[in-house]
Amino acid sequence: MTSASLVTIAVDSMGGDHAPDVVLEGVIAALAADPALRVMLVGPADVVTSFAEGRERVEAVVATEVVGMDEHATVAVRSKKDSSIAVGCRLVKEGRADGFFSLGNSGATMAAATLMMGRVPGVLRPAIAAVLPTAGAPCVLLDVGANADCKPEHLAQFGAMGAAYARSVLGVESPRVALLNIGEEPAKGSVLAQEAYVLMQDRVPGFVGNVEGRDIPAGAADVIVTDGFTGNVALKLMEGMSRHLLGEFKRAMTASAVSKVAAAVLKPSLNGLRDKLDPDVHGAAPLLGVAGLALIGHGSSGARAVASALRVGAVAVRGGLVQRVAESLGELGA
Repeated sequence: MTSASLVTIAVDSMGGDHAPDVVLEGVIAALAADPALRVMLVGPADVVTSFAEGRERVEAVVATEVVGMDEHATVAVRSKKDSSIAVGCRLVKEGRADGFFSLGNSGATMAAATLMMGRVPGVLRPAIAAVLPTAGAPCVLLDVGANADCKPEHLAQFGAMGAAYARSVLGVESPRVALLNIGEEPAKGSVLAQEAYVLMQDRVPGFVGNVEGRDIPAGAADVIVTDGFTGNVALKLMEGMSRHLLGEFKRAMTASAVSKVAAAVLKPSLNGLRDKLDPDVHGAAPLLGVAGLALIGHGSSGARAVASALRVGAVAVRGGLVQRVAESLGELGA
């Protein structure tokens, strides 16, 4: 067996609601799990320098500014050129890092990645792709927040980029690509959905037609495409429902002495169910379409999500995600 290639991910130490503690804890777990992973930890000197000491696969990169969660994204990126987000994206642009990950201001991360890394040639709009659990293998949903208003050609590109992600990260050889709609018939839905259906049917390899919201957890497709507003609502609904169900299972399994005994017997299966439904398993969503790897995490995430995000980032780099996105757009005729 050949050893995994070395991957370097720049990490925003100051991103998220619980930084830097959960970020540092997640980095430690990720490094332990992947001996070919290297981290460039970006942030204030008092945080990154002490953490990097004695850790041969961690490099401290000092950034003197931090973008707040409530700051205007573009304004912050342009005015805070030495923020941990800006510096991290610059490391990718300069080729010093293979990717960048942040739990911080998602708008600022998108803006910095687009401005500094640039777009893959032909990309009209970069899109955020989230991996969701289904009855079978996980599926990719995009866009989940980068573009509230879209045109049919944007959705067609999302389909091609999502298929590239499914192949390079999830290992799906021939992804089934679907359009999220309110019915299966081609004439259903908004004008955008109807026009996108025609375009995707003609140009997107693996297109299987429309799917409805109830089809997402059923595993009806490997890639599901929609605008960023609808996708964000669907994502948050599924994440909220997953956490709710996990909480209800836990309460039911500890409600009585009998249920606690049953829980002990069922623990291996319940742990598997928890891992399948937990959004932290994938850790972060990539911004597809930029000429570099940018991973965006939830601000409320914990250390497990950080470790998962770095694992996914390493897989994406080793799978040649950015190159595959470019190739998919070439097949689309972008």
